[in-house]
Amino acid sequence: MAVLWTSADAAAATDGRATRPFAVTGLSIDTRTIRPGELFVALKDVRDGHDFVRDALARGAAAALVSRIPDGCSDSDPLLLVEDVLTALEALGRAGRARTRARVIAVTGSVGKTSSKEMLRAVLSAQGRVHAAEASFNNHWGVPITLARMPAEADFAVIEIGMNHPGEIAPLAHMARPHAAMITTVAPAHLEAFESVEGIAHEKAAIFEGLEPGGTAVVPTGLPVTPILLAAAKAHAAQIVTFGPAAGSDYRLLDARIAGDATIVQAEAKGHPLLFKVMTPGAHFAANALGVLALAEAVGADPAVAALDLGTWSPPTGRGTRERVYLDITDEAQSFDLFDDAFNANPASMAAALDVLAATAPRDGIGRVAHGRRVAILGDMLELGPDELKLHAAIARLPAMAAVDIVHCAGVRMRALWQALPQAKRGEWLETAAALADRAPHLVDAGDVVLVKGSKGSKVSLVVGALKKLGQPGAAEAFKGKE
Repeated sequence: MAVLWTSADAAAATDGRATRPFAVTGLSIDTRTIRPGELFVALKDVRDGHDFVRDALARGAAAALVSRIPDGCSDSDPLLLVEDVLTALEALGRAGRARTRARVIAVTGSVGKTSSKEMLRAVLSAQGRVHAAEASFNNHWGVPITLARMPAEADFAVIEIGMNHPGEIAPLAHMARPHAAMITTVAPAHLEAFESVEGIAHEKAAIFEGLEPGGTAVVPTGLPVTPILLAAAKAHAAQIVTFGPAAGSDYRLLDARIAGDATIVQAEAKGHPLLFKVMTPGAHFAANALGVLALAEAVGADPAVAALDLGTWSPPTGRGTRERVYLDITDEAQSFDLFDDAFNANPASMAAALDVLAATAPRDGIGRVAHGRRVAILGDMLELGPDELKLHAAIARLPAMAAVDIVHCAGVRMRALWQALPQAKRGEWLETAAALADRAPHLVDAGDVVLVKGSKGSKVSLVVGALKKLGQPGAAEAFKGKE
């Protein structure tokens, strides 16, 4: 692999001292996943990364970024000594950003950050070399790591920026220095740290403060807080591009229709008709796709080619992926469809996921139950502040709930929803996702369409894992071969 940082370059960027010459091909903060040739960054969290340096070097790390010589190491080991590891990582990120020729995009929003980032990775890859954040690397660690990992020869870079508290986005935006930045949407989330959705909007809008001169702000329309976002864009951007359902939007969403495993999108792009598909069901994906097309155009990519390439994109695991779980290796019909959306949840994303469930048809007459059902398995939505129980209960009043047959709930907060449901829709409620996962065989049936959704901290992914284990090994491959 190509050298990412030499010891001399890394020392110059961080004002550090290399104990011996080295060259690294990547960065890692986790010895469990570190690859030979990478720089291990000894950050402090629950554990001190210095305690794992010896293990990282034994696993093939080319060097370690440290603030002291760790136990079990010496000056003979390849170490980059700095005053503070996080400060040095930030400096390495700024240096990585400064040396690249890439057109840089930054994405934030209450919902859809990671999906939009992955859309951008997919559509820009056909038009140049793309560097994008891994997983949800979007915080005070993830952004500098992503920037420090950026190859100098990249053509495009996509940086995801998130927040939990006020004042987090602006410093990361200044570090990323994007040529174009997008806010996907603003919705009730992280209300433990913010007094209102308007406060969240002001924090999200801080992403525009980091725009490069001549930069483009991509702003969603049709939100109560759109004026807040537009005011920030006008203060910091040379160009503003709007997307969404509102009349006058530069990229206007006219219709999003779910068709099987895809969403057919009808829109207007600067007054011209636009028709494309996204290979996953969900109107929220359609809206984000329009923002992605606006970003692609802003950084010099061909938006028409990007629109075609959206037809090959599907969301990452845990963010709305759909798969069929086969219960019988001899009978293809004995199966259910599973939407895995277990990574993140707030009222807006919960509503979007339930809309997808409501629009997906189950299959009748093949299971223990007489008809196929739409089944929602929901875990707690976290960080919603003092009104969290009211926000959970309000899910029962969403229009999509009329089409849902049964709702199973996990978590102390989700009990508020379970109690608000009509008796006929109440499935099981258990205090933990682990307990509900143990009930997996009793929650679903052949022919069902099943949604599993909750915040990552609710651990509702345990239910996803338990449901997948109901599937027969090798069945998916066997039935695929018969198509």
